[in-house]
Amino acid sequence: MLRSVSIAASLALVCVLVAGCGARSSKPFTATGSAACFTKKGFTKVTTNPDKVGFIAAFADNGGLIATTTDGNLLTIAFTLDDNSVASTEAAFTAHAPAKLRPRMHDIMESERNAVLVWTTSPSPQQLADATSCLHP
Repeated sequence: MLRSVSIAASLALVCVLVAGCGARSSKPFTATGSAACFTKKGFTKVTTNPDKVGFIAAFADNGGLIATTTDGNLLTIAFTLDDNSVASTEAAFTAHAPAKLRPRMHDIMESERNAVLVWTTSPSPQQLADATSCLHP
């Protein structure tokens, strides 16, 4: 009986350790680490060129990215230094958005860890899932 309890406890510990190995990295997402995935997911005009990603994304600590969905929805991502920098980047996007768009920012702006995603129009659930799945360190 004692041996079976010991084996069960050992198996439980192995399961916990294996599950921990699959945990997401705490490294910040980056534009260069994410760009190739967007192309694979069917986004077009994917670039990390600071001259093309817009002012806010161009100055983000971990780069900026711009990409277009198949239906023309433009996505801009600013990869901030860390999670703590997201709020100020969201505030910058809101402050520089056209006045008529500001009330709708909660519909077109998302954040995932250190990435701030801003769309031209509200993304479909699939577009959002594709974009967030492409965020990599």
